Amino acid sequence: MDIRSVLVAVAFFVISGAAIPVSAGESTSVLEQSMSETLDLWRDGRYEQLFDRLTRRGKTSRESFVKKMTDTKMRPACCWQKMENFKVLNEKRTEATVYVKVGLEGGQPGGESSTREFKLTHESGVWKMQLSDIFSIAGVTGNKGKRTSKKSGKITTHHHN
Repeated sequence: MDIRSVLVAVAFFVISGAAIPVSAGESTSVLEQSMSETLDLWRDGRYEQLFDRLTRRGKTSRESFVKKMTDTKMRPACCWQKMENFKVLNEKRTEATVYVKVGLEGGQPGGESSTREFKLTHESGVWKMQLSDIFSIAGVTGNKGKRTSKKSGKITTHHHN
């Protein structure tokens, strides 16, 4: 490739808005992508993989988590309705707070959503959502499981508005 071709390619990317994001834009896209992937695991019913993408699990075991998630009908909506108006409120090296509208289905006819803050933690090279946030928007509480022997007192519903 000659220099002219490189300059034309760079100009095309800049004009089309596909330039490589920098600083805040880059972190926003990484955080948004990570949260989107986590919600996709939930939507697809891949609860064991979802459990691995969550942090602050307290005393909740993988088996208990899978059971509770299987019992709930709520799940993230598809496509553009899954996450809207994503904003990074605060970001540090290993923790971030984002504000987003998560579209949900399976609860009320016509769907619903949860618009609130979510805390993400950077662990093992991945931004992870908190287990309590997933339980909260899924409508699951720590002691809701009917066939679970352990009550998970650490899981509570948090609404940060």
